[in-house]
Amino acid sequence: MINKPLKAAIAGCGRISVCYEDAFRRLPDLVTPVLAVDKDPEKAKAFAEKFGCRWSTDFDDILDAGVDVVHLCLPHDLHPVMAIKAMKAGIHVLTEKPVATTLQDADAMIRTQQKTGVKLGVIFQTRYTKSVEKLKEMISRGDFGKILAARSILTWNRPRDYYKGSDWKGTWAHEGGGVLIDQAIHSIDRVRYMLGSDVEWIEGSVHNYYHDFVKVEDSADAAIQFENGCIYNLYACNIYAADSPIQIELIGEKGRCGLLQDMGFYDLDGCYTEIRNTYETTNVGPDYWGSSHHLQLRDFYESVLADRPVAVDGLEGRKTLEIIKGIYLSSLRRERVYLPFEDVAYCDLNTEAVRQ
Repeated sequence: MINKPLKAAIAGCGRISVCYEDAFRRLPDLVTPVLAVDKDPEKAKAFAEKFGCRWSTDFDDILDAGVDVVHLCLPHDLHPVMAIKAMKAGIHVLTEKPVATTLQDADAMIRTQQKTGVKLGVIFQTRYTKSVEKLKEMISRGDFGKILAARSILTWNRPRDYYKGSDWKGTWAHEGGGVLIDQAIHSIDRVRYMLGSDVEWIEGSVHNYYHDFVKVEDSADAAIQFENGCIYNLYACNIYAADSPIQIELIGEKGRCGLLQDMGFYDLDGCYTEIRNTYETTNVGPDYWGSSHHLQLRDFYESVLADRPVAVDGLEGRKTLEIIKGIYLSSLRRERVYLPFEDVAYCDLNTEAVRQ
């Protein structure tokens, strides 16, 4: 039996760590930060000083620090390495998205979780908004009839400076891709989550049209056939001049619904209704991060304390990653990809894939 508050460590004190700082302050009855880790000692020390906790530059210090939960805010390729270490040490893990950069690594994480019995969660905070919850409920209830089609459009801006300040962003080896795995992943996850269906096949293409300083994709499009009959069309790029609101729309036999960034809407029986988020939330980072990290962290902590299943677990993270990897594979082979498939890794957009 774990007592409240949980003792937490954070690994990676970069940009996204402000969301965890905010959550720790909001949830003092559930969590106490006890250790901050970053390879940059100044970042680790700065985060630790805000809570009067210890800091380190060595991830392994977490393993014998007596923590209950570790938050992984690291380069994507490090998620499986550090998660598996922590789970084997009996520590519950909540990692930033994506769960991993390969399906094989995601599977290894899931196997370790099943073997150790600890909790494994993946951050998809945009599920935790009133609009997504309401639309998911309505779709599941059949209010719109059969969902025939869905679409998502993401047009954001990631300039040279965004990549210049990082030694892992914009790389296949460490980030695992570009606009799909880093930005559009939340749109893809919300569509899959609201539909509540698995994928049958994927056909898509990825390109680097403008970012000549990185090898990953800056644009992508795809058609994705779900097992429930819905055809999902997506477009994503990070070469626009601004971070425009994400557009998601689902068309059913009886009406339509969707999201404009985090605002939900539905058109049913001739009546158009908007769903505003009314939770106590405040953005602590860029608007596109949303304001619901603390809601998912609270849900994860409560899952640990009550020993109940995690809502967004390793398998949920894998299913969303599988869509992204399917688009990459379809683009590389220039053919439709049926699920399941054998995952591969990439050096750039124009070379042969390397089997894992």
